[in-house]
Amino acid sequence: MRRTPHFLLEDVAEVKRLIRENPWGTFVSSTSDGLVASHYPVLLEPGEEGITIVSHVGRPDEVAHELGRHELLLIVQGPHGYISPGWYDEGDIIPTWNHVTAHLYGVPEVLGEQENLAVLSRLVDEFESRMPEPRSLNLDPEYSARVAKGTVGIRLRVTRFDARLKLSQNKAPHVRERILAGLEGDGPYASQALAGEMRRLDADAAP
Repeated sequence: MRRTPHFLLEDVAEVKRLIRENPWGTFVSSTSDGLVASHYPVLLEPGEEGITIVSHVGRPDEVAHELGRHELLLIVQGPHGYISPGWYDEGDIIPTWNHVTAHLYGVPEVLGEQENLAVLSRLVDEFESRMPEPRSLNLDPEYSARVAKGTVGIRLRVTRFDARLKLSQNKAPHVRERILAGLEGDGPYASQALAGEMRRLDADAAP
């Protein structure tokens, strides 16, 4: 990603928040057969000072990615959207795209069957917890264990990351307010989620 200093996101806690709130990741590997990309849900490992995520891939993706043999890139994308120059001052005609994005790097650890099943159970429980009558893999352990054999669990201890929080920080306050009005309105590029990220940034910057 372009390294514009005032858009850099270097706060580990904020990167963790991004992952927690946007748990659908893109895994990219540069393999002996070329680039490979897959998409899977991710969870943060609790109690870790750094960033460690757990996930799984469906077989044979573990072979396609050559998991454990080299560095893997995990991309996590938060709210993003088009920013019209119509929200800028007169004469400013160049649009942009605001976004919150993290590129996370590390060599994945391939998990054994039991730990993989535990990760799958955590994933199900995490997303089912919002349902009125949550389902769980524990409802049928034998069946769940058989299905789990079609997947491979991974743990990615992030050794480095490159993240951006591009939220019109380079614009004057009155322009940012017009951008927020556009995002929070009912126009074609309205995005409450992106406006929420901008307002969160403003609140964090307030004295």
